[in-house]
Amino acid sequence: MSKITVIGAGKTGRGFIGRLISESKLPFSFIDKDENLVKELEKGSFKVSFFGNVREAVTVDNYKITTWENADLSDTELIFVSVCGGNLADVGKELSKRLSKDKTYYIITCENYSNPAGKLKESIGMDNVYVSEATVFCTTIEDKGIDISSENYPYLQCNAELLGGYIPEVKAVKPVGEFGNFLTRKLFTYNAASCIIAYLGWLNGYTDYAEAANDEKILELLDKNYEITNKVLCREFGYDEKDQAEFALLSRNKFTDRTISDTVARNAREPQRKLGSAERIIGPMTVIDKYDEDTSILVKTAATMLLYDNDGEDEWRKIKSENTPGEILESICGLEKESRLYNSILRAYDEILKEKK
Repeated sequence: MSKITVIGAGKTGRGFIGRLISESKLPFSFIDKDENLVKELEKGSFKVSFFGNVREAVTVDNYKITTWENADLSDTELIFVSVCGGNLADVGKELSKRLSKDKTYYIITCENYSNPAGKLKESIGMDNVYVSEATVFCTTIEDKGIDISSENYPYLQCNAELLGGYIPEVKAVKPVGEFGNFLTRKLFTYNAASCIIAYLGWLNGYTDYAEAANDEKILELLDKNYEITNKVLCREFGYDEKDQAEFALLSRNKFTDRTISDTVARNAREPQRKLGSAERIIGPMTVIDKYDEDTSILVKTAATMLLYDNDGEDEWRKIKSENTPGEILESICGLEKESRLYNSILRAYDEILKEKK
């Protein structure tokens, strides 16, 4: 096998991780449990094209592929794990059978899941294995056959502290210090923007996500919120202004890309989770309020979330039937009754109701 191994040859594994490794001119190996997929990839290459044809397609052909039954990790040093979060324990058990106790391994989980590094490390159960975690920003979809259509996202950011000082050869892999702050940065920049588009899009009758993102009025509010958020995040966490502006711009480009097929409903689902006190709307709103900046856009978004309804949102409907909007702001959002944000959201809620009548 190769010095670098990717476990999971699905959309993210091959279309994003595989592409980044290939662009660093490094050979690598895939391991996947899907025998049919392995047979297809044994043809020796696949193509990654980019939404909107923003750059030339990449042909990935510097890899080997095998199932777990034939996996050989004797030469491997760096492992990327790109599987669904629920499969991490199974991957850990397979790795524990094959990893040597006499060498050091570095693993990066590539799945947006709760504590993926901790879950995988516990399952492996070996002290000579460093397990870090990355946040995947890149959207990938299956194209024809094994080919992939992808967003042209350039980096894989991972937790530097969990790598023990190790620097991966893959140029696009960026170990980030204080990764908890980085996840907050993502939540308050990317996820907050996604909510603005999704819920204000729903309020304006959109079902297609990109169409909502490109609505002139929504886009104006989105850009204003980016400007405010960028300013306060740099003040609160000490981010470099240019770096934060680039980070936000990558977010904007992703959400407004009409070639990415997505729905308002998918991005708006489970508002009860997204309204948590440290989550993507109340979290940044609180920081913005701390610096006496304009919270009105996130306030309107939160108010719209209280009104949101769609098929399949049974839990949210139950919560709304059993609680007043004010009670939801207290119990889920963690806002104190009669606080400035509490009252601002309720006023916005009442205004939206009047407009809808």
